Amino acid sequence: MTDRRTGGAAHDARTASRPSRGRDARRDRALHRFLTDSTPVVSGGRAILLQIADPVVATGVRRHSDFARRPQQRLVHTLMYVYAVVVGTPEDAALAASFVDRAHRPVAGADEVDRQLWVAATLYDSAIRTHRLLGTTIDDDRAEAVLRAYAPLATALRVPEERWPTSVAAFETYWATALAGLRVTDDARGVVRDLLHPRLAPLWVRSAMPLVRIVTVGLLPAPLRAQYGFAWGPREQRRFRRAVAALRTVRAVLPAPLLRLPSPLLLRAMRRTAERHRSRR
Repeated sequence: MTDRRTGGAAHDARTASRPSRGRDARRDRALHRFLTDSTPVVSGGRAILLQIADPVVATGVRRHSDFARRPQQRLVHTLMYVYAVVVGTPEDAALAASFVDRAHRPVAGADEVDRQLWVAATLYDSAIRTHRLLGTTIDDDRAEAVLRAYAPLATALRVPEERWPTSVAAFETYWATALAGLRVTDDARGVVRDLLHPRLAPLWVRSAMPLVRIVTVGLLPAPLRAQYGFAWGPREQRRFRRAVAALRTVRAVLPAPLLRLPSPLLLRAMRRTAERHRSRR
């Protein structure tokens, strides 16, 4: 069981997931570069739509999140949590878990192990699939290493360590079973309207939405896309391919430090938020 005050389980699992320096320091650095890459930003919308396809998650998000006014907030908070737990310090991991815990308190069923496991699984699957879509070569060893590195996303929220899949093959089995049990509800569709068609969001958010919509919908598994009722035919497929090609081109020319910039920025933002909360007490 995770001690959220110390971040113990998140720290132990994360430390165990990293190769020792003596054994393969170069491999360790390569994994760290992969984990701090900003690619998960592209798949953030996909992860959210997968998460809310669980009716319990959808109800909680619909009733307790301000998607209509701040549709980007859940994405930012999700990315903060990922970077804090996977590449942050033990203190960052504990802080991020405490924020999630506080947000879940009024939401019935949000702390159920199956819900937390599913949310963490969507983050791993979305990261791996989007990296591959944008041109990253991921061999079996790298996929297994990333799976181990993402385990604390679940264990930091009280998912027992033994529930996190121990191999990519085990993850794929779990994933297929979980996908088959999803059911898109009206709550989920309401969240999607606020997320993908934000009327009250800042102008820069609304300007980016055509690209966000086509990428998010295109990344979804086809059966889930149909459950949401998204139109998807040859025209949408062509737009998706063009959007992916553009993203791959931009990603290829951006300097590596810029690709990893969201990680430290989001961690600093999370720490500042924590300081503001402390100063109000």
